Amino acid sequence: MKLASRLNRIQEPQTIRMAKLARELRAQGANIVDLSLGEPDFITPKHICEAATEAMTQGYTKYTPVAGMPELRQAICQKLKRDNNLDYSPEEIIVSTGAKQSLANAILSLIDPGDEVIIPTPYWVTYSALVDLAEGINKFIPCPIEADFKLNPQQLEQAITPQTKLFIFSSPCNPSGSVYTKEELAALAEVFSRHPQVYILSDEIYEYINYTGKHESIAQFSSIKNRVLLVNGMSKGFAMTGWRVGYLAAPKEIVQACEKLQGQFTSGTNSIAQRASIVALTTDLQPTKEMTKAFHERRNFVMDALSKMPHVKVNDPQGAFYAFPDISAFFGKTDGETLIKNDEDLSMYLLHKANVSTVNGEAFGSPQCIRLSFATSLENLKEAMKRMAQALSHLK
Repeated sequence: MKLASRLNRIQEPQTIRMAKLARELRAQGANIVDLSLGEPDFITPKHICEAATEAMTQGYTKYTPVAGMPELRQAICQKLKRDNNLDYSPEEIIVSTGAKQSLANAILSLIDPGDEVIIPTPYWVTYSALVDLAEGINKFIPCPIEADFKLNPQQLEQAITPQTKLFIFSSPCNPSGSVYTKEELAALAEVFSRHPQVYILSDEIYEYINYTGKHESIAQFSSIKNRVLLVNGMSKGFAMTGWRVGYLAAPKEIVQACEKLQGQFTSGTNSIAQRASIVALTTDLQPTKEMTKAFHERRNFVMDALSKMPHVKVNDPQGAFYAFPDISAFFGKTDGETLIKNDEDLSMYLLHKANVSTVNGEAFGSPQCIRLSFATSLENLKEAMKRMAQALSHLK
């Protein structure tokens, strides 16, 4: 069977691969603590689920407009004004089947073969894969743990060329948990203001999982707002991963381009999930705040535990629910049976020797690190940290 060559340009996401391995080992009887997937362990809040039930009984079971229900697009505008002081009209919003589709729509609408896309590393695995699908050129900028994995204006200025079309980043960041301050974003925006050909794709899906007290969006700077594509969604902040609702806020012309693409791929997003999302965005955020409080407690525990492990280097993640420790000090070490040559070796060592599932950092563009999700119970995290510490202590 001869499949399309475009499949050769992408790989299965490493996050999904590691989760699959964990499930397989668990099915064989292994007691695996899975820290590989970024999925809140909370159930969707009751009032959101009740809104979905009500939507079904009221007959919201038909096709929806490709760009999303008008009521939801309006609710998103209200949310962006309430939480971010950003002014958007419903015509500048498109609702998609998850934030991942929003990203795909945006990248496929903007990137032609040969266009350069700047991505600071570490980055979420799907960014570069989507650029590859669009036949663009990924241009990675390494951001070390010493800089809290964040890009500075000088690095950005040096990376931009006449062929640069797009810049992609996330704040709070998956996988590092790094959060850009308003001042840091302003400095980047000043660089972008000198390069009008560059669009900015800002992934803000972890907005509510933020331990700094206030989320800052790069869309707030008027000098570049007409080139910012803001991606967000319901999955992380509302524990609605399976509902598959994301959205893009962008200039009207870009939204129309994304609508054209989406009309051929999926058409409108699930009607019942959209009705539930209206309620999630327009009602009490207390359940979201309680989830974030729990994540914060887990973060403090995990970072404290990791910082006590010899040869493990950590940053101080201010958002999301991941730790991204630098474990490169273990390269070249062995427990007498397994030689650790790289990050993947260490992830597999922890999986098989400690029964703890992680994701190797190369998947995120930082092969000196591994990613651990703390979107699981504190009990699981305590067991995972104990096992990791013990396994790592055997590497000499």
